[in-house]
Amino acid sequence: MWILFALGSALFAGLTAILAKCGIKNTDSNVATALRTIVVLFFSWIMVIITGCYHELGNLSTKTWVFLILSGLSTGASWLCYFRALQIGDVNKVTPIDKSSTIMTMILAVIFLGEIFSLIKCFAVISIGIGTYLMIQRKNTTTNEQTHKGWLFYSFGSAIFASLTAILGKIGMEEVNSTLGTAIRTIVVLIMAWLVVFVTKKQDTIKNIDRKSWIFLILSGFATGASWLCYYRALQTGDASIVVPIDKLSILVTIVFSYLVFNEKLTKKATIGLVCIVVGTFSLLL
Repeated sequence: MWILFALGSALFAGLTAILAKCGIKNTDSNVATALRTIVVLFFSWIMVIITGCYHELGNLSTKTWVFLILSGLSTGASWLCYFRALQIGDVNKVTPIDKSSTIMTMILAVIFLGEIFSLIKCFAVISIGIGTYLMIQRKNTTTNEQTHKGWLFYSFGSAIFASLTAILGKIGMEEVNSTLGTAIRTIVVLIMAWLVVFVTKKQDTIKNIDRKSWIFLILSGFATGASWLCYYRALQTGDASIVVPIDKLSILVTIVFSYLVFNEKLTKKATIGLVCIVVGTFSLLL
């Protein structure tokens, strides 16, 4: 069952990237992240109320609180990096680098969670690594990317914090319902996101957001909430070193929609890279 939740997470995560890209075209990325998080918070706590798991709040251990908070902080940092990278970079370049967090997560899962690093996982790491490298090697560079080289820095920052999120989240979800844990983490992300907005003094830009951007930001928030609920339910019962790679298959959804919506096409080399990533990921299911 956890495999189905992981696949569901991948689907909604893929939609999130495209919807968010549409929503941040004319919006500051930090403000967009903060606004999206409000939607995710609302969505996640509605699910908590529906499932009735809020009764567990008083029984959470100190360890659970600490790791949920740390996981939330890592998620916030990953989001801020990711959506800044999306704003100034090509979706087909940013997404593969962000998904490279798979490799780091698999290694950290062995070190901190005691998960076994088998030959299959070794093959997956190599395949995903080669695929990621091929996907970001493109001959033609857009004017926007030539002006903003920082997309690469932000993309790798997103990947690093995403891998930490998975490990911290796995530990934090051990003794709590995954839906409640997700809702608690979202509060931390929301606080962090709005602190960044006020520190950078971008709050006044909210009034300039057009109707179309609002719609896409709200939709991306719902997609994120659905992805999180599936992701942390899968993490709770499955191995992090397998759940995370499956979740990263969202790259397929993202690339298909980036072609349909933004007309971003893959080169032959990038296509080979995508195949390597998919093959490496599916090998983990053997």
